[in-house]
Amino acid sequence: MSDHAHVVLDETAMIAADQGNAMASRLIHRSHTEAGWHLYAPACALVEADRARPGTAEHLAALPGIIVLDLDLPAALAVAREGTWATAHTQYAAGPTAERPDGAFIATTAPTHWAGQSVRVLDVSP
Repeated sequence: MSDHAHVVLDETAMIAADQGNAMASRLIHRSHTEAGWHLYAPACALVEADRARPGTAEHLAALPGIIVLDLDLPAALAVAREGTWATAHTQYAAGPTAERPDGAFIATTAPTHWAGQSVRVLDVSP
């Protein structure tokens, strides 16, 4: 990765971060201390992470380097077309935008989940 990065945490990476995963912790640290590093937590993925590991959502949302992405209308429309809210919101958040013309990486501990999708994956498995 370069000196500038946009990374979206999926629910597996959120749980890993809450459990002290070193790679996820480094991403959080960089997003908090280095200009140009942006770490996003889609709200729907936060819900799924918190269901799997209660307290995860509050913990991550309280960290200063994480940008929580609300479920706005465009995201809701994208979610409505997909099977799971967490996956759909994460994939939507990683897509290209005016601020991120190349989109964002998806940090995950389950890279095979994203196989066949048109997303860039950052494996944070231990």
